[in-house]
Amino acid sequence: MRLHTTTALTTLVLGFGLAAPAMADIRIGATLSETGPAAFLGDPEAKTLKLLVDEINAAGGVNGEKIELIVYDDGGDPNKARTFATRLVEDDEVVAVIGGTTTGTSMAILQVFEDAEIPFISLAGAIEIIDPVRPFTFKTPHTDRMACAKIFEDMKARGLTKIGMISGSDGFGASMHKQCLQIVGDYGIEVIADETYGPSDADMTPQLTNIKGKEGVQAVLNAGFGQGPAIVTRNYQQLAVGLPLYQSHGVASDGFIELAGAPAAEGIRLPGTALLVAKLLPENDPQRPVVTAYKASYEAATGKPVSTFGGYAHDALRILVDAINRAGKAEPQAIRDAIEATSGLVGTTGVVTMSEEDHLGLDLSAFRMLEIKDGGWKLVE
Repeated sequence: MRLHTTTALTTLVLGFGLAAPAMADIRIGATLSETGPAAFLGDPEAKTLKLLVDEINAAGGVNGEKIELIVYDDGGDPNKARTFATRLVEDDEVVAVIGGTTTGTSMAILQVFEDAEIPFISLAGAIEIIDPVRPFTFKTPHTDRMACAKIFEDMKARGLTKIGMISGSDGFGASMHKQCLQIVGDYGIEVIADETYGPSDADMTPQLTNIKGKEGVQAVLNAGFGQGPAIVTRNYQQLAVGLPLYQSHGVASDGFIELAGAPAAEGIRLPGTALLVAKLLPENDPQRPVVTAYKASYEAATGKPVSTFGGYAHDALRILVDAINRAGKAEPQAIRDAIEATSGLVGTTGVVTMSEEDHLGLDLSAFRMLEIKDGGWKLVE
């Protein structure tokens, strides 16, 4: 089946000097959670990287050089991820790495690449990955702190001032919980009920019962990812809590709606990317051509719906390829410097402009507040 390269990637590839003679491959590594509890994140990430690398190579590569993609499946295990990170540096001799599907795996491996001075672009959400800024570490997803801010903006606009929180105890959930508590007061909102659940918990009814019984609660925020938020959503409906429920960007995918069940998920709001509402974007939205082209390419190649998480990998590879192109050579230090100088690159997550102080390059406007309506996504005006 012929794959259609996205418009933005076509533009990049055409500028790569396709007439140049073939040189040694550019070796790019990845350690992803293709299997295990975070497979719903890692599988579309891996598929996206392989798809786009094939497209770029078919179009002539980068400055006449083909990309060799080396992918390891860490299963979401930080120890395995660290082993693969070391292998990528010492044995595979890659010039850059994309990966760290989860916060846990990203935090476990980033120092390996810092020590080796190899640019690393994480696909995980926690702000700790890039704050404080580390020279060789970057990331593509919006931070958990940004997600808290976007949610609190929406709550404030709805006049919601007292909320309950229920958070996963995993790396992402714990980090987002911490970030939300740090800024919630800035929006005139008070957390009056605060519960947690473990990654393997199968019933959050006790925690939600506690929140429901707390007098004055007006809405509930679930800081978490994986299967936990889907269980929370189902239990929430079973208990007939009857209050607005917010989820994190960690579950911004059609898979979450399917796992939670459309009736239970109805009305949930969360911050997400333009990719989930590609067809609803205005014609003049700069992200529209990028997200619609990637969506069409991915779905044609895989037969599966595109996901936010694949979009994170899409943007990571685009940032990396753009940096190699501008650097003029596939050398780690030069690539690092070029990534940090990324400016105005339109991706699925937003328009990326990095700096020495900012290794994400997105502001709050890159988030879209979304609501699940009739089993699908709609933009909250």
